[in-house]
Amino acid sequence: MALTPVDPENVTVLVMPAKKPRVTVFLDRPLYEALGRLARRERTSLSKKARDLLRNALETYEDLALEEIAVKREWTLVGSAGLTHDEVWRRGSV
Repeated sequence: MALTPVDPENVTVLVMPAKKPRVTVFLDRPLYEALGRLARRERTSLSKKARDLLRNALETYEDLALEEIAVKREWTLVGSAGLTHDEVWRRGSV
């Protein structure tokens, strides 16, 4: 199929605002095929499956980052400065 040159002055472009922000991702063939298999298995679109997988990955990434912060704090915690479980919950009810 050959491309036909177009005179830019005779072209009308209709732009519809997207309801949600969009991103373009270029995938290697094996990754694209795996995404397609997952989407078909769950009877959903490629876009929705990619969005869900990305959301899960970001949540996992955030959890790992927060765990790293918690571990660092745990190592620097002075036992006498901490509160017991009961002390924490008693404070919350006041």
